[in-house]
Amino acid sequence: MSARKPLDTQAVALMLLLCTIWALQQIAVKAGAVDMAPLLQIGLRSGISAVLLALLMAYRGERVLWRDGAWRPGALAGALFGLEFLVVGEGLRHTSASHMVVFLYTAPIFAALGLHWRLRAEALRTLQWAGIAVAFGGIAWAFLGRGTSGAAVGDNPLLGDALGLLGGAAWGATTVAIRCSRLSSAPATETLLYQLVGGCVLALAGALAFGQMSFTLTPRLLGNLAFQSIVVSFASYLAWCWLLRRYLASRLGVFSFLTPLIGVGAGVVLLGEPLEPAFVQGALLVLAGIVLVSGHAWVAQALAALRARTLGKPRGI
Repeated sequence: MSARKPLDTQAVALMLLLCTIWALQQIAVKAGAVDMAPLLQIGLRSGISAVLLALLMAYRGERVLWRDGAWRPGALAGALFGLEFLVVGEGLRHTSASHMVVFLYTAPIFAALGLHWRLRAEALRTLQWAGIAVAFGGIAWAFLGRGTSGAAVGDNPLLGDALGLLGGAAWGATTVAIRCSRLSSAPATETLLYQLVGGCVLALAGALAFGQMSFTLTPRLLGNLAFQSIVVSFASYLAWCWLLRRYLASRLGVFSFLTPLIGVGAGVVLLGEPLEPAFVQGALLVLAGIVLVSGHAWVAQALAALRARTLGKPRGI
């Protein structure tokens, strides 16, 4: 495979589109909760996407490599991915979509910590440690400062936000499980299939266990499920895998902060969700931390360039 290249106009445009799609998925689940419980939505969309992916793999002549124990890390990744979906689906019943998208997208923070512990090559730099401290400070402020506003975001926002944070940790752990196993060299479609199957099984099991299997079949619900299944869980994930094979992952990761930013705006505009001052302040700190962790190389380069320009100025200017 040829060396991965820096981002160009095509990659930037596609990443902006993907960030918008990923931000809207929490909005879609929350909006569809009137007709179907979030857990059941997530389970069904994962199952539909898994079938579509399996058909695509069959068309391409790809197959899942079960031999040599390859299924073990796949099962772990699927279980962690399913856990993420399980807590996110339940969390959306208690908090707003804008809260959920911010806490869920703390995943790069947890992934960075896990990879630092497992892989020498992924050791955290000083800027990244600073970003982790800033992000966790933002999380603490978003939780502890919620009493400064009376705006309601759900029937139990503290529980919902905590579940969103747990979802971010599960997502980060999924990344670590993939990077530290033979799945790191497996085809992206195989890795994604494990995750979709795990998400489907655990989300549907959770919906059954919690008595959330009833629904009202409406055109709105069908359109919502089609968007989640085909656009979000199938097409966007495949596009992301395509980008990872062609461009530098570290540069792509910098865009991760855009998803919660877009998600918060969409929650306010499309769902009329309120924004409490403490949450906004905490979310901004979380986003700043994500930028430092995921884009530390760019930040370091920018600081070095600024320092060079400053030192190069003639005295008196």
